[in-house]
This record gives sequence, C-alpha cells and structure tokens, in this order.
Amino acid sequence: MDTKKIGEDLHEHVPANWYFESLKKDPFQKLWHSTRFREVKKVSTDAEVVLDVGCADGVFSKVILKATKAKKLTGLDVVKTSIAWAKKHWKNEKSMKFMVGDAHTLPFSNNTFDAVFCLEALEHVADPIKALSEFKRVMKKGGYGVFLVPSDNNLFKLVWWLWLHFYPRGWVWRETHIQTYRGNYLPVACKKVGFKVEIDRKFNLGMLHLVKVKK
Repeated sequence: MDTKKIGEDLHEHVPANWYFESLKKDPFQKLWHSTRFREVKKVSTDAEVVLDVGCADGVFSKVILKATKAKKLTGLDVVKTSIAWAKKHWKNEKSMKFMVGDAHTLPFSNNTFDAVFCLEALEHVADPIKALSEFKRVMKKGGYGVFLVPSDNNLFKLVWWLWLHFYPRGWVWRETHIQTYRGNYLPVACKKVGFKVEIDRKFNLGMLHLVKVKK
C-alpha cells in the first residue's frame, strides 16, 4: 500500500496555503483554530528538537515553535505544494525547516526528537497504529508527543457534514477523513504502541480530542 500517494490524492483539492489564508479571511476557521492553539500551548513544554507531522503550510508549526521554545523544528507533510509554499513563506525563520514525507515511514533515525506533534492529521492517515509507532520510534526516551484529532462525536459529525456540503470552501475536504477516533480511540491507540498517556482531554464542545503522551 502506497500510503504517501494515498495522502497526496486525498488532499489534491486543498490549496497549498489553506490555513494561512483561512485564518486571515474566515471567522469560523479563526475561532476554531485559535481554540486549538490555546489548548496545545497549555500542554506544550520546552523541547529543543521538535517534529510537526502533517504540518501543511507551517502556520501551526510556527505556533508549536513558540510554545516549545525549540531551537529546531521540522515540519513534514505528504502534500508537496504545501511544503513548497511553507519553504518559501517561512524561509527567514531559520529555526524551522520543511520537507515532504510520509507519517508511516518517517525519514529520521531513532531517538531524534524531544517532542512530536500531530495536530488534526491522524484522521487522514491510512494506518494510525503504524504512524504512532513511527512517532514513538523517532522520539527520544523521556520525550513527549501531542496528538489532536476530531472526536467524531455527534456534534462534530453534524458540523463536519454541514461544512462539507454548504460552506463555500468546505468541499475541498470531502473524503479526506479516512479514520475515526470515536469512542476515545486515540488514547487506546497510543497505549497500544507503548506510550504513557499523561493528558487526555476534549474541548470545543467535545469535538476535538487532545492527548499528550510520554515515551
């Protein structure tokens, strides 16, 4: 199974700088993501070398960089156009670099990163257990991970359906969610690969599920 191609194909209609433009122009997106930023900052602690998997255009990577006070952050995504945009837009931010890559086969050595972030990307991967195992492999002993997914509760499912079918720009995300974390599956999956779950909480009316783990 070519998981990298699956990821590319899923996002073929999503603009390269979706988040950058959305936060400038879209009040709903700004509200949604500002809440994400606030919750992720609460659980982020200092980390020198950080990986952001599913970084898209790098907007969230910048938030993570500030929250962790990282000396070096690597953003990785399967979408080539988003990585090309991020490299150009953030070229003067010397602490960040961006590269094309697949969450299922991370191109890094074991025990490389102090922290691994994956924010609303695990619902887009073909094999969550394999991706989480890769996060654990490249994380240093004693390092931490912050993972965020839609909870797929009934409210989220309704909002997501309305977004996909009636919101002017929402259609580009149709068929991109290929995994569900309904029923608190995220912490279960994290424990299955050997992580210790330290924080397990939901926010945005229970629509988003955040887990902080330790290796």
